[in-house]
Amino acid sequence: MLVKLGIILFLGFIVYNLGAGCYYMLTDQSKSDRVVKALTWRIGLSILLIVLIMLGIYTGVITPNEQLRISR
Repeated sequence: MLVKLGIILFLGFIVYNLGAGCYYMLTDQSKSDRVVKALTWRIGLSILLIVLIMLGIYTGVITPNEQLRISR
């Protein structure tokens, strides 16, 4: 349950940074770099989430859905 909560929090931060980047892109009239920073955070969090999920599967903390596997 704690793993699912962590993944949901990561996804929430990713969506927040995506929205912040969109907002800054539409409202900033200056040449600030807030859009780049927000989207850089989004990309970094996405990569970190993927790596953590892969590490969780490798260590056995996260188990993939067994129903989707084809048994032969």
